[in-house]
Amino acid sequence: MINRHLTISGRVQGVGFRWSTQRLARQAGLQGFVKNLADGRVYVEVQGEEAVVERFIQRLSAGPNPYAIVEKVDQTTGKLQAYPDFGVRF
Repeated sequence: MINRHLTISGRVQGVGFRWSTQRLARQAGLQGFVKNLADGRVYVEVQGEEAVVERFIQRLSAGPNPYAIVEKVDQTTGKLQAYPDFGVRF
């Protein structure tokens, strides 16, 4: 199991990015959350099996839906947490 913290830049707010991210994460069986940041970026904490997390990050980098345009994904490694599932935070 690994934990990653992502900060995603681009056209990622107001385009259903959080909801699409939640759907992809839940389909993959991942845990964590996604939330909008005040500066227009989106923040994601995600954890699960390494290969599954890496595929999820690749999918987010391409845009989780046709309306989002991802310009940059910054990621760091975090500590494993006790998330109940993958949710949207406000």
